[in-house]
Amino acid sequence: MARIGMIVPSSNTCLEPTTYRMLGERTDVSVHFARIPVGRVGLDGTSDAQFDTAGMEAAAVLLATAEVDVIAFNGTAGSWLGTAHDRAITDAITIKTGVRALTSTQAILAAFAALGVKSVGLVTPYPDEMNSRIGECYRDEGVAVTAAHGFGLTETADIGRIRADELLEPTRQVARSEPDAVAYVCTNLHGADAVETARAEIGIPVVDSVAVTLAACLAMVGAGPLHPRWGLDLAGALGLTSGSLAGR
Repeated sequence: MARIGMIVPSSNTCLEPTTYRMLGERTDVSVHFARIPVGRVGLDGTSDAQFDTAGMEAAAVLLATAEVDVIAFNGTAGSWLGTAHDRAITDAITIKTGVRALTSTQAILAAFAALGVKSVGLVTPYPDEMNSRIGECYRDEGVAVTAAHGFGLTETADIGRIRADELLEPTRQVARSEPDAVAYVCTNLHGADAVETARAEIGIPVVDSVAVTLAACLAMVGAGPLHPRWGLDLAGALGLTSGSLAGR
């Protein structure tokens, strides 16, 4: 059995139960979690400090004692802090523990590459200024944000209260800008439960942070893909390996 380790923001109430539901009755893989202190997000030093490498290393060391095969930082801070930030995290984890590592932002960008996505409609729980910063970071990676919708939230407990059905109208709105895909960015957002309905309605790929992180981990440990309901295009396109995430 393959073992996946995930580093989780402490106030996140979405990703663990969602991950277990996505795995269903599978017996080929198990997932194990460690938490780091995170209470809010924003474009300031106090928020940024929550995602420093020291905290990630400490959580990774604990996960490594469970002999996990890969460690994921299951958070999207790199989407506004930049890919160099996440690359520093994954490098530090692997140097410290000897275990391969990835982040949600790296998985999202790898999914965009696998799907040939050059433009994306963004749905997040964040304020407009954070969405603008995400757009800048994506543009640096060759992906244009054609439209963005945010719920204006920074307290992560509040983010976890957004229902999956509340994501559908924002999805329709950003899809009108004719992007190659729509992305739900935040691992405390219940996007995975909206993917199937949204994808059927708008007719383009819908990439959810929690689903794509698990899909990338499964690929890295050589396990089979997620059920198509969690992202129709991900099932076929996310043939990710550690090599496809390298350099992100």
